[in-house]
Amino acid sequence: MAKPGNPSAGKGKKKGPPKGTGGKNKRSLEGRGPTPKAEDRAWHPAGKRKAAAERFAAAGGKGRPGQKPGGGSRAPKAKAGDDTENVTGRNSVLEALRAKIPATALYIAQRVEMDDRVKEMLSIATHRGIPVMEVTRPELDRMAGFDGVHQGVALKVPPYEYSHPQDLLEEIIDRGELPLLVALDGVTDPRNLGAIIRSTAAFGGQGLIIPQRRSAGVNSAAWKTSAGAAARIPVAIAPNLTTTLKEFKKQGVFVLGLDGGGDVSLPQLELADRPVLIVVGSEGKGLSRLVTETCDQIVSIPISAATESLNAGIAASVALYQVATLRAGTE
Repeated sequence: MAKPGNPSAGKGKKKGPPKGTGGKNKRSLEGRGPTPKAEDRAWHPAGKRKAAAERFAAAGGKGRPGQKPGGGSRAPKAKAGDDTENVTGRNSVLEALRAKIPATALYIAQRVEMDDRVKEMLSIATHRGIPVMEVTRPELDRMAGFDGVHQGVALKVPPYEYSHPQDLLEEIIDRGELPLLVALDGVTDPRNLGAIIRSTAAFGGQGLIIPQRRSAGVNSAAWKTSAGAAARIPVAIAPNLTTTLKEFKKQGVFVLGLDGGGDVSLPQLELADRPVLIVVGSEGKGLSRLVTETCDQIVSIPISAATESLNAGIAASVALYQVATLRAGTE
């Protein structure tokens, strides 16, 4: 007999799962499925390596992920609003096509004057399957920017892929060449960067190094000023320029800083038989304090007393010419 006050007593219990379980017992018999691969498990070392590689690729890195003795992680690609750059000017466009830059479109102005360069552009674009678009000159004006000169042609290319400084040095050494590099400290005008890229190519240099912060990048203005040399001369980004200079010094590279107050005059320079890295500062502030202290030697370019300083692009050209001349004299 049920006890008073316990209304549930004496009721029979039903067999089977309660209502609303949704076949819980059946699912438990099915198991959890195949074990995920190691690289798909976030906590596993393989999974962590995969995630790091994906972050590295998303940042636009080049080569294998990780760190190099040049300091810090590898550098990202240039920033661009639509992930593309417009290379303008006949020399720049032709050099980019010759270098097999993965262009996505070639733009030609309506009724453009056909010279040998334009004919070669069309031939290369047709051979590589690059779409050729005929556009109006106002449209090309817009693509070239406010102060751009397009000469009736433009090429749409992906963002510039920067190298890592240590990779750049190793590739030069592997080719059996004597390194001649230029590093920029605080040069923020892309036209100066383009001019220095052009001078580096002209005087036998193999590449440039720019800091990750407070520096011009390889954009359309730099491409234009380089007259196509940006397609041949690699540019590397240093997460920390001072650290990179120190690492290069450990590998036998003589780091030469350009400054008006240098203790050695450029004509007295004798460095033709060793690897050289020329550091150029901005026209206004010159070299930063830490970079100046890191350089092996500070060299000045003799100029007229009436001229306060040289443009960064001109200073780099003069120094590169001097080193190239000294090297030619030793051959």
